[in-house]
Amino acid sequence: MSNYKKILFTGGSGRFGSTFRKIHNNKKYLYPSKKTLDILKYNSLKKYFKKNKPDLVIHCAALSRPMDTHDKEISKSIKTNIIGTSNLVCVCEELNIKIIYFSTNYIYPSTKGNYDENSPIKPINNYAWSKLGGESAVQMYKNSLILRICMTENPFIHKSAYKNLITNFIFHDEIVKLLPKLYSKKGIINVGGKSQSVYKFAKKFNPKIKGIYLTKKNKIAKLDTSMNIRKFKKIIS
Repeated sequence: MSNYKKILFTGGSGRFGSTFRKIHNNKKYLYPSKKTLDILKYNSLKKYFKKNKPDLVIHCAALSRPMDTHDKEISKSIKTNIIGTSNLVCVCEELNIKIIYFSTNYIYPSTKGNYDENSPIKPINNYAWSKLGGESAVQMYKNSLILRICMTENPFIHKSAYKNLITNFIFHDEIVKLLPKLYSKKGIINVGGKSQSVYKFAKKFNPKIKGIYLTKKNKIAKLDTSMNIRKFKKIIS
């Protein structure tokens, strides 16, 4: 746990942020809107921080879905996920504020799975490249924590799930409850659940879900994005 007195959460209106706010809804947490805290405007960002004096920033604000946005609107992806994150890191460094950055398991090669925090990285799409760009800024600032996370909404929102995509899904609400145990940590931590196919994960909660496959048309016979979460499990146990 930690003794942080005021925690600023970016992305409070997003899918994960909405779940986070329901559980952590006390005065200790700040949830500024995008209009109030624009991470692309450095000077106003710094002004907000000096006025509200957070001692921890949880940075979840990001451009994510739909994934093809990162191919069609590259500049938007770069500005939000890389430049915006870099601005936050610069302010945190100047004011000596701890930052926790939400990254993704998609920065690993996604071929053999069981990637630990020291495994080589090779993003599989532009979204992952944009998150790695954000990581690069965070890595330079030692008062930080990078969480490479694999999570999804509860309940699982899709009507079908891949049988040959192996990953570490864990529900948003589970992460929200466990996150305070990570506040005081630094470095990089892989965060997720049991390594299994998306279909096997989803079927536990929806027995009628349809199983589908990544096909040869995608030039992928099997995608294994699973991570070694031994470090995470040791912390939360």
